[in-house]
Amino acid sequence: MVQALRDMNIPCATWDIDRRVLEGDATGPGAALIIHVNAPMLPYVQLFMPRWLRTGRRVIGYWAWELPIMPQTWRHARRHVHEIWAPSHFTAQAFRTLGRPVRVVEHPVGLAEQKPSDRDRASFGLPEDCVIVLVSFSLSSSMVRKSPIEMIEAFRAAFGDRSDRLLLMKIGHTEHYPDDLAKIRAATGGATNIRIETGQLSGADRLALTVCADIVLSLHRSEGFGLVVAEAMALGRCVIATDWSATTEFLDGTCGLPVPYTLVPARDPRGIWDMPDTKWALADKNAAVAALRTAAADPGLRSHLGANARQRIATRLDGTTLREAALAVGIQA
Repeated sequence: MVQALRDMNIPCATWDIDRRVLEGDATGPGAALIIHVNAPMLPYVQLFMPRWLRTGRRVIGYWAWELPIMPQTWRHARRHVHEIWAPSHFTAQAFRTLGRPVRVVEHPVGLAEQKPSDRDRASFGLPEDCVIVLVSFSLSSSMVRKSPIEMIEAFRAAFGDRSDRLLLMKIGHTEHYPDDLAKIRAATGGATNIRIETGQLSGADRLALTVCADIVLSLHRSEGFGLVVAEAMALGRCVIATDWSATTEFLDGTCGLPVPYTLVPARDPRGIWDMPDTKWALADKNAAVAALRTAAADPGLRSHLGANARQRIATRLDGTTLREAALAVGIQA
C-alpha cells in the first residue's frame, strides 16, 4: 500500500511498529492515519505512538479477516477508528455490523511492478524436465485454513509417484509450529516427487520461485484476500484455487481453474479461526485432482490461463480502490 500511494504521488509517511522509528511526518498535521494492523492489536499499537501522531486525524483501521463473521474480540477496536478499510468485499461484509464506515481497498497487486530475481530452476535445485506444482503459505496463518494435507492428497491422487510431476511446498514460519510441520511431512509418505522448503527467501527470490512453477495450487478453506493467488496470477502462472471467499473476486474460469467446494463448520485446532457457528470451504478433492491433471497435461492451456490471469490482475487490482479511498478521506496527490 505504501509503495502504491507513493507511485500515485500521494504523500505518505510510515511508522515502523517493530522498531518504533518515525520515518518523518511528510504529510503535515491533520493527515489521515492508516493503521495497518488487525483489530485485536490496534489498542496496543496505539500505546507506542506519540500523542501528536494519533490526535486531530481521521484514524483508519486496515483489517483483514477470513470468515463471514467477525470474532467478538474484534468489536472493542471500533472505538479506536473512524472507519475501516478491508482488502476484499468478502472481508468487508464481516465488518459491516460494527457501526463504522467500511470501505473495500484492495491490495494494488496489479499496480506494483512484480520484480522477481533472476534465479531459475537450476539455482533452486529444481528439475527442468517436469511439471512443478507450487504450494506456498505460512504456518502462522493456520495449517487447517491453508489445507496443506488436502493438497498433498490431491497431488498424490492425481500423479502418484510420477517423476515428471513435482509438488513443491514453500512453507514459512515452520520453526514456530514443529508439530504442524511434522504432520505435513508425514502426509507426504516419503514421496520422492514432493519437496518441502522451509528456508527464508527474499521477496524477489520468492517471486522467482513462483515463476519457476507451472501451476500454483491453493485449496484454502478461506482467504481474506489471497495474496499468493494474486501475485501468481500477476506473474502469469496457471492457478488452481478453491472457488470461495476473496479469491473469487479476481479469479474465475476465464483466468484460472476454480475448484468447487462444500461448506463445513469452521474448526481450527489453533483456535484463531475456530468458529463452528459459521462455515468455510472444503475443496472437492476429485475436482482438484481433475484440474491438476488437466493443467499438467496441457501447456497451451496453462499459457492461455496465465496470460488472462496477468491481464486480470493488471486491470482488476490496479490501485483504483486505493486511489478512490485516499481521495474520499481527503488525501490528495
